[in-house]
Amino acid sequence: MKRSKKSLSNFLGSSSVIRGGLLVLVMGIFTIILYPNLIAKKQHSYQLGDVAERDIKAPRDFFIEDKTATEKAYQRASEKILTVYDRDATLLPRLNRQVTEAFEDMQKLFEREDSQNKTEPETRPEAETSAEKPSVHDRVWQMKGDFEKKLGISVSEDAFRLLEREKFSKDIAAVVIEILTKILGNGVVANKEVLLRESDKGIVLRDLGTKTEDVVQNLKQFYGPGQYKEMVRIIAKPLIKNVNKSIVPVIVDFSQRLIQPNITLNRSETEERKKNAEDEVKPVLFMVKAGEMLLREGERATKLQLLKLRTLTAHQKKEKVYVRIIGAMVLILCLLMIMYMLNFNRRGRTSSVHNKDILFISVMLILFFFLPKISSSLFEALTQNRPFSISASSLSFCIPLAASTMTICLFMGLDVAISFALVISICTAVIFQNHFEIFIYFLLNCIMGAYWMQNCRERRVFIKAGFKLGFLNMVLATAIDIYIGDYSKNFKILWDWAFAFMGGIAAGIATAGIAPLLEMAFGYTTDITLHELANLEKPILRRLMMEAPGTYHHSVVVGSMVEAAASEIEANPLLAKVCGYYHDIGKIKKPLYFIENQNNGKNRHDKLAPSMSALILISHVKDGVEIGKKNKLSQVITDAIQQHHGTSFIRFFYEKAKQMKGEDAVKIEDFRYPGPRPQTREAGLVMLADVVEAASRTLDNPTPSRIQGHVQKLINGIFADGQLDNCELTLKDLHKIAKSFNKILNGIHHHRIEYPEKGAGNGKEKKEGKKEKERKERKEKKERKERKERKENGSTDQQPPKQAKNSSGKNKDDNSGSLKRLGVS
Repeated sequence: MKRSKKSLSNFLGSSSVIRGGLLVLVMGIFTIILYPNLIAKKQHSYQLGDVAERDIKAPRDFFIEDKTATEKAYQRASEKILTVYDRDATLLPRLNRQVTEAFEDMQKLFEREDSQNKTEPETRPEAETSAEKPSVHDRVWQMKGDFEKKLGISVSEDAFRLLEREKFSKDIAAVVIEILTKILGNGVVANKEVLLRESDKGIVLRDLGTKTEDVVQNLKQFYGPGQYKEMVRIIAKPLIKNVNKSIVPVIVDFSQRLIQPNITLNRSETEERKKNAEDEVKPVLFMVKAGEMLLREGERATKLQLLKLRTLTAHQKKEKVYVRIIGAMVLILCLLMIMYMLNFNRRGRTSSVHNKDILFISVMLILFFFLPKISSSLFEALTQNRPFSISASSLSFCIPLAASTMTICLFMGLDVAISFALVISICTAVIFQNHFEIFIYFLLNCIMGAYWMQNCRERRVFIKAGFKLGFLNMVLATAIDIYIGDYSKNFKILWDWAFAFMGGIAAGIATAGIAPLLEMAFGYTTDITLHELANLEKPILRRLMMEAPGTYHHSVVVGSMVEAAASEIEANPLLAKVCGYYHDIGKIKKPLYFIENQNNGKNRHDKLAPSMSALILISHVKDGVEIGKKNKLSQVITDAIQQHHGTSFIRFFYEKAKQMKGEDAVKIEDFRYPGPRPQTREAGLVMLADVVEAASRTLDNPTPSRIQGHVQKLINGIFADGQLDNCELTLKDLHKIAKSFNKILNGIHHHRIEYPEKGAGNGKEKKEGKKEKERKERKEKKERKERKERKENGSTDQQPPKQAKNSSGKNKDDNSGSLKRLGVS
């Protein structure tokens, strides 16, 4: 599981696929944002009546649509379409069935009564018969509701009595059906006036049942609402000869109320047919020949000329929009690739740093691509119905675009920020319709915003940089207004000053807000954070001072040495100092196993096997990394802790192990630090200072010349061992580092004058005192020599026991093959 996680981490950290994917993503988003601006460019912006500034000729043949002629063609095609009316062929059979069924049900009552009267005995008393069942009259009136329901209309009581008296004769039903058949057979419309408007062309009469269509020219034949009621009376006269005259009004009333329009206008079908006919009409075009003069210089633009110009522009946009998109993508690709080569693909930067930095740059590009795009759309919306005379160009000065380069300078330095400023300024200028003054304004304010964020170690620097940027923006806004001659109307320059100053302040505030978020998200370490970590009152450093005072003093001196040396070679002095302070915090776990923390002369390694002693020395690196992560130290500091010994060799315990077990029984890998070797200049400085400072304690009579030779020998040894191969330290840098170390060590080990003792005695006492002093000096000299031998044969952590001696027999001061005159002025 751990192996798979490690391989995934390596892939994300070093794979070129990640870099390629980020490049494609940035280019895609760039194209999407700029697409409206790419297709909105106009070659000719003349309005009706404008005077042409130059001659414009057609570069090639093209067609122009004659919209007037096309509209007339559409109108002619629409007029040819006949209005569609639907004929409901099912209405008449349905009405006939209703009339027939209603009358038949009532007739059955009378027929049943007649049949019963014939079969019953005539001698039966009438009273008895009436008592047994209801009369026909009662049953007829009980069925009045069913009769109305089946007939489909209401029936008055008078009409119902007349029908009862006629026993709902079949002749009555036949007359009604005959009238309905003749009226509906001819056709009834709801609005004849609308129908008669189509008299000139006729109509399409569509049968809903059979789906057949007929063109009808004679529209007067159809009955309107008033006509069919009159026709009922006319048609009824010859049909009522065999019918009681009193029932005629009922027949006419029933017929009039039963009749409904069976021919109706179908508007949706008519409109659809007209639309289909218009769609089939092709636009009316006429050709403009190549070389034809579209607009002459000094002429006023007419409608036809403007039509030609706009058509030409539309054709050109359709043909070139994709080419322009490709061109824009190639431009941004070139910008990004040049930015990559100038700032990332140089001086042996590791791939993991590559991908993290490129991901950060990509996020910033995407974020600040959207900022001017959204701002420009918002400004246009605000200025459409503005209460004050504020233009969109004035509002554009308040965009805090400089926050992007200020943030990048904070994390990655001024050189990367300047490259980023160029890219983001070009993109912003394209968004604002390729205005040159917009490009200059944002380029200069982004570069200067980044410049003022260099060496930012306090939060107030954000606000100070914002104020400086605000005043610079005011100067730039004034220069732009004078350049374009747009400064005197409606107090525009005052608005420009206000918004420009607000833009600078907003950039400082925005940087202060997003910097901590990005620092946590991407694992960067700013100088502000380093400044906080350099405080010696931090809990972990106080604990180091209390539990391992010798290590604490050593770390403070190393921090001072690397800070001075970093200033000489243009590395980060603050980062180097902090790494020096924390590089040995792993010794907190076992402080008494390190000689600088032993006060009583007892060395715990005397009772340990050499392999165990080496393991304890090596473990302080791993322990330091764990303590650093637990105390949330940044990655760059934990990396320095892990790398400050590189893969150096613990020679003393290796030689001791060989004496005890034999050379064949000892593995040299067990006596090397696991590494890796220093990967940065600051980590390399910590390694050099750690070795030099610890070894300088063993110098006997540390004069400047001895210190210089000592520093030269140690740095030569580290260089020859290949420990500095992966960091960016050159030979010139090593020379400057040695000079810096010499200066600091000379200050630490400088000689002091010997003050005479108070109340010194006679000559004999002075002579005895002088002998005693010489004896002590010889003893101290011998001890210093022993410590020096232990240091040369052991590790930089000063661990070997006092009785141990070098068994190799080689002269450790032999500098053959080393770098000569290192640190010599």
